[in-house]
Amino acid sequence: MDTFDNLHQALRVLYTEMMPLCSDMTAVAKGIAGLGALFYVAYRVWQSLAKAEPIDVFPLLRPFAIGLCILFFPTIVLGTMNAVLSPIVRGTNGILESQVLDMEQLKKDKDAIEREKMLRNPDEAYLVSDEAFDKAIDDLGWSPSDLATMAGMYAQRSWYKLEQSIQKAFLNLLELIFQAAALVIDCLRTFFLIVLSILGPIAFAFSVFDGFQNTLITWLTRYISIYLWLPVSDILSSILAKLQVLMLQKDIADMAADPNYIPQGTDGIYITFMLIGIVGYFTIPSVAGWIVQAGGMGNYGQNVNSSAMRGTSVASGTVGAAAGNITGKILKR
Repeated sequence: MDTFDNLHQALRVLYTEMMPLCSDMTAVAKGIAGLGALFYVAYRVWQSLAKAEPIDVFPLLRPFAIGLCILFFPTIVLGTMNAVLSPIVRGTNGILESQVLDMEQLKKDKDAIEREKMLRNPDEAYLVSDEAFDKAIDDLGWSPSDLATMAGMYAQRSWYKLEQSIQKAFLNLLELIFQAAALVIDCLRTFFLIVLSILGPIAFAFSVFDGFQNTLITWLTRYISIYLWLPVSDILSSILAKLQVLMLQKDIADMAADPNYIPQGTDGIYITFMLIGIVGYFTIPSVAGWIVQAGGMGNYGQNVNSSAMRGTSVASGTVGAAAGNITGKILKR
């Protein structure tokens, strides 16, 4: 899946390349913030004078602090937030990479053990080894019974290869959908972060006006919540990878303890995990919203979850029959 890794990396580069564009909004934001600061300060000074109260200078510093953030928005705001949140992304990505590496190695070990077991069994060795197949054919004669045995061996070997090819193609299809779901979430995340970053100075400028103070907090919570989509996605993938690691470790231990042990339904369970992961990816916006409550994202989360449910129904209808057939064959082996 190097192509998907390259696309994910391209999204990171896209976000970095688009960040300087927020400076283009600074001039407009400064004008809006300046007008808002004028009304903000004038109203409070007039109110204090009208009530014959001393002027409280500290609240009047708020527009100037926001103006300072607008003036140096890429450095003070985005730079600080990304510096704080980036370690979270690196930490969860490190967890995912370690689990994936363990899973890939265990898969190779399990396949090697299964192949060795089949090679030790004369009735199955010819299915996985060309040398064993050629030797078995050479040992047969030309009697009618030997010719029938030879034809049966060719048929069994062809059916075994066909079955393995179908299983591999189906698993590759599910892995493709799984990776595509992750890419969709990453694309949406990058799009939202770019929009929030470019128009961030405008949001800060409007927060100077009375009645729009919550705009600043809303912008911050939305940015943090969407930024956390990637760590939540990595955690979900890590959980699925860890489950597969535990299953593979159990199968390997059982095969080592019992030479006659044959894993049952491993590929069928792997298919189930893929389907769970596909659905789980579309729940990431809701899960990230539990960490940092972002106002206004509820409707989007509901739409994403509804889309996930509809997509799952379509996927189930499309591949359900194939999954049932393949899993049934796996379980019978």
